[in-house]
Amino acid sequence: MIVVTSSGILGRIAMAAEGAYPEECCGLLVGRRTEAAVQIDEAAASTNIAGERRRRFEVDPTLRLSLMRTLRGTGRDIVGHYHSHPDGPDEPSAQDAAMAFEPDLIWLVVAVLRGRATAPGVFRFDADAGVFRGLRLVTRSRG
Repeated sequence: MIVVTSSGILGRIAMAAEGAYPEECCGLLVGRRTEAAVQIDEAAASTNIAGERRRRFEVDPTLRLSLMRTLRGTGRDIVGHYHSHPDGPDEPSAQDAAMAFEPDLIWLVVAVLRGRATAPGVFRFDADAGVFRGLRLVTRSRG
């Protein structure tokens, strides 16, 4: 599977990750799905409502419900979420795997090393195997 988004969206996520450092930032990814790809055309930032924000993230359910209402009938949907790992890897953690309840969602993870965001990793949870699988990320220059 290929995940397609714009460099502008990735830049906004990187800025949010750096701004939240040393805590995790988070948000939802909006777009469209086909058999071959997931198109991300929006990143909706969320307040991280987790109790221990340096090691966990939790998207505000109010944002999710609001987006679901807004997107109804548009052909667009919530296709995933993003979060950062302060001074950690750009891949899902064991904690992330424990929280992977929706295997259709994309996981975009940005490592933030000493306050600077790195290129993100993109994954989907394989519920049958109980592991995350890496996906190919393609970026467009606009958006």
